[in-house]
Amino acid sequence: MTSRKKPQTMKPATAAKKLGVLLDATPAEFRDGVVSRDELNALQSDPPTWLRDLRRDGPHPRQVVAAKLRVSISGLTRAGLTEPLTTAQIDELKATNPDWLARERATQTEVRNELARLRVRGGNA
Repeated sequence: MTSRKKPQTMKPATAAKKLGVLLDATPAEFRDGVVSRDELNALQSDPPTWLRDLRRDGPHPRQVVAAKLRVSISGLTRAGLTEPLTTAQIDELKATNPDWLARERATQTEVRNELARLRVRGGNA
């Protein structure tokens, strides 16, 4: 007799993070249940309208905001940005390029350059 494997599931917060969306912005049916690995794969390969809209327009979680602005999450915190931002808000920040954004981008570039230098030297970065 073969035992059936129970499908692997995750909390909606974990699935939202893997999908790169803000949990609070997802539909109630997504937030209120559990997500199986197969459901997550289906959402990634053929995203429904709500997921495509969230990915395009936001509001975006901090890690996505940081990536779109090319700064670190710590840089967002230093700038006082603790709330999710929409794509329009991110685009506005890019267009106005405030001092803090230019400074954080420069810091991020320095960090990346240092990591690359250490990798070339054979360091364990």
